[in-house]
Amino acid sequence: MFNALKKFLADLGSEPEAVHHFAPDDRRLAEAALMFHVIAADGVVDEGERDHMESILSSHFDLTPAETKILVDDAHKADMEAIDLYGFTSILKQNLSEEERITIVEHMWEMVYADGVVHELEDNIVWRVAELLGVSQRERMLLKKSVRQRRQEQSS
Repeated sequence: MFNALKKFLADLGSEPEAVHHFAPDDRRLAEAALMFHVIAADGVVDEGERDHMESILSSHFDLTPAETKILVDDAHKADMEAIDLYGFTSILKQNLSEEERITIVEHMWEMVYADGVVHELEDNIVWRVAELLGVSQRERMLLKKSVRQRRQEQSS
């Protein structure tokens, strides 16, 4: 009986292991985790941000709505488990062309502007990711301006 009580108390303190559907080295998971990291940076992930993220991922990777939701859930779990951004960016830098890495930075700017407010921390995350992906400062700033203009036009 004492062992059963010990096991019960130990189980209370432990969290169940996260189930992942996308492999840790899957570029889709790496990109989605970076996108999730940006929208979570301000401490709030609202439905509009999540919907916008799902829309971009679904279109970019040609996923069904169900696959997209699984990817976003896995990205959230991966982001929560990550100790830094390098694990995600190294997968992407090794496997993608410069043009594809630039597209990732553009997607991250889309996430920054998804809620209509640019937080300093979000801007900093995009800067760090762009650096790790080898995307130039000039390209990063051009993408920021382009996404900002596009979002303003869409809201007008």
